[in-house]
Amino acid sequence: MILVTGGEKSGKSTYALSAALERGSRRAFIATAEAFDEEMTARIQRHKAERGASFETIEEPVEVPAALRRCAKYDVVLVDCMTTWVGNLMHYQRDVEAMQEELLRSLSGGEVIVTNEVGMGVIPLGESTRLYVEQLGRLNAALARHAAHVVFMVSGIPVVVK
Repeated sequence: MILVTGGEKSGKSTYALSAALERGSRRAFIATAEAFDEEMTARIQRHKAERGASFETIEEPVEVPAALRRCAKYDVVLVDCMTTWVGNLMHYQRDVEAMQEELLRSLSGGEVIVTNEVGMGVIPLGESTRLYVEQLGRLNAALARHAAHVVFMVSGIPVVVK
């Protein structure tokens, strides 16, 4: 498994696409974003155009572990992204910790997973935002432990961490 992390607009998705394209011809893409507004709709369309027909797209904002289990026939499964997924879990009032444990049990090792590093800045003032940052940080650490490779994107430059 490859974990690709970094800040907003650091090149994570582009790097992850490239890594996934090198890992076989049967590829799935699990997209966690939902189009709640025009900006997100446009962003989703750009991402779809960027990956083209190279991946079978599975749009799954919440049940990512189940989607991963359904993808056993693929050489590689790109999941973009954990940042949005954790936000979705909180939005839909799901048990974040239980879902994260289920996600970890669903990993096969053939994944390329994208996530944001959100814990390197100021501690958020609001309780819900602090909880989000903490939940995502714990998930990122758990994914990094499972990953064979961890790449931290800095200004479009991949820095190999593991």
